[in-house]
Amino acid sequence: MRLLVFIVMVLFVVSCGKKYNPEITVKDLRESVEYLASDSLKGRKPGKEGGLLAAKFIRDKFENAGLELMFDNGFQKFNLITSAEIGEGNSMTVNGKSFVVENDFLPYAFSSNTKAEGDVVFAGYGLQINVEKAKWDDYKDIDVAGKWVLALQGDPDMENAESPFVQFSTERAKALNASDNKAAGLILVAGPTFSKTDNLPKLFFDKDTRRYSFPIIQVTREVANEMLTGTGETITSLEAKMLDKKAPVSLAANSKVAVKVQVDLKEIETQNVVAMVPGNDAVLKDQYVVVGAHYDHLGMGGPGSGSRAVDTIAVHNGADDNASGTASVIEMAEKMASEKSNKRSVIFVAFGAEEMGLLGSKAFTANPPVAIEKIVTMFNLDMVGRLDSASNALSVGGTKTAKETEDILNKLNPGFSLSLSGEGVGPSDHASFYLQDIPVIYLNTGAHSDYHTPMDDVEFINFEGVKKVNDYCYALLTEIATRDSVLTFQEAGPKFKRSKGGRYKVTLGIMPDFAGMEKRGLRIDAVTKGKPAYNGGMKKGDIITAIEGKKVGGIHDYMSRLQTLEAGKIITVDIIRNDEHTVLLIQL
Repeated sequence: MRLLVFIVMVLFVVSCGKKYNPEITVKDLRESVEYLASDSLKGRKPGKEGGLLAAKFIRDKFENAGLELMFDNGFQKFNLITSAEIGEGNSMTVNGKSFVVENDFLPYAFSSNTKAEGDVVFAGYGLQINVEKAKWDDYKDIDVAGKWVLALQGDPDMENAESPFVQFSTERAKALNASDNKAAGLILVAGPTFSKTDNLPKLFFDKDTRRYSFPIIQVTREVANEMLTGTGETITSLEAKMLDKKAPVSLAANSKVAVKVQVDLKEIETQNVVAMVPGNDAVLKDQYVVVGAHYDHLGMGGPGSGSRAVDTIAVHNGADDNASGTASVIEMAEKMASEKSNKRSVIFVAFGAEEMGLLGSKAFTANPPVAIEKIVTMFNLDMVGRLDSASNALSVGGTKTAKETEDILNKLNPGFSLSLSGEGVGPSDHASFYLQDIPVIYLNTGAHSDYHTPMDDVEFINFEGVKKVNDYCYALLTEIATRDSVLTFQEAGPKFKRSKGGRYKVTLGIMPDFAGMEKRGLRIDAVTKGKPAYNGGMKKGDIITAIEGKKVGGIHDYMSRLQTLEAGKIITVDIIRNDEHTVLLIQL
């Protein structure tokens, strides 16, 4: 009798563990969002415990619903750099006098881990510009080869928000100028116009892992003035002279500087969560529809996190962005696994590290669980939790990436006020699929003031609205997973976007690898037909290593080089293609 009772209890526990409601319900959506956006997960940051707990939660939901787990028990693991830290052994001396890291000097995260010693040359703002609207050359008539360049942060037009100097005055752009002039290293310092307090900031990681080949540091004005001892000048006086003359000022500092830099880039492992409902048609099951949403968020916020509350360290719960989309994917996966009515196979994915540059979806499309050409459509749900009940407005992106999409959207529309955007490139994971010539459908209920702040909380989610979006998306998914023919892909807008603030006079017409996965140069993820790069023979997958003979190590170098080019000019672009080096001629 006791054995029978024990068996019954075990069966009861097992059945409770596997039990789920296959229907899309407000109750289940709320429960998933409340867990994913809870304070205990601390913002679901990749590599942190909260991010892993979220991934396990999603994986368990998929498994309980009977989906086939893909990759490593449902996890597609990948590595990424999330932060930079001051390492051991950083040191600096000026004429034999020692200074303290983080107090007197601070390396940049893109500095080489190396040491250098040499004389110091003051080179104004470290600028070298010769374009129509801005001409300024701090390197004219000075030789900095093998020497330290000491330069001011900012530019000579700091009070002007529309200054033509702005795009040339980033720290990376100045490092590139110093490299072009064969400097041994770069030392940046804030003049009084740039910073009244002269406090060194904390080490900042700009989400780009590419480094320059020499040391790059910033110092306080006190340390910089120590380098200028004997010249009769200070950083304040030199800045005043340049602002007064509106012209560069340079001089030899007659000081010896020795620096050793050690900055550690912290690599973490994170994961996509991937599972499949196989298709029930003997032929069509070898075609795949992907339904995805990113589950990561900004953690505790802070500088470099993407938080709009830059001075606030607090849990960024990300209830709308994107616990709402993740909960939606879980609900649709459960329903489809129960019904099994899909002719095509459907892969459900919760992407990691979207907030760090679509890294999860890039990892998925770079190493998919099935042949990439067999993926026929991708659905992306990102921020579907704030439906306005009055307007009932729903944004749908990628609507012209297939000829049939808009007709299907309108035919199945249950009453939404649809705002359709045809282009396939956008600020979320569907862009990674569009770059692979896959039709995409991107659902979103709109931006709001709580976006990327600690105020994106559960109490502001319209769960009835989330269910409406889910029901609509599931109807669209069912249509595309069961129709006789696949959607017909078509290019909808360029496969790259430039920010509204961009001031480039020329463009190559490429989609660069913003995430910096390629270390030999700048990898090209897409080339737009009819644009200069395409006409010059550039192809997807090429790696740009130089423009006009000048090194390109990554996206920041590329943008700096682009700013110096003139329309109509024929330029040389060095590339690596299939591990072979070649040079293309491209007319801008």
